[in-house]
Amino acid sequence: MSIKPEFDVVEKPEHYNQDYSIECIDAIRAATGLGFKNYLQGNIIKYIWRHTYKNGVEDLRKARWYLDRLIEEETS
Repeated sequence: MSIKPEFDVVEKPEHYNQDYSIECIDAIRAATGLGFKNYLQGNIIKYIWRHTYKNGVEDLRKARWYLDRLIEEETS
């Protein structure tokens, strides 16, 4: 019996985990190499920039998600 994983709109959105084996963010890390930190920074800016006009606190949570990943990259 296959158990479908739980998804969260910020932490683990279903549309970024379609085959359950690799997350989109991991594929982006592999594809961008040294540019991965720049990718993270761009997404932080994007979500903070648009939060008042689009998804409010949800976008701020998404910005925090990318910021947490950037902190991980900087400290690992």
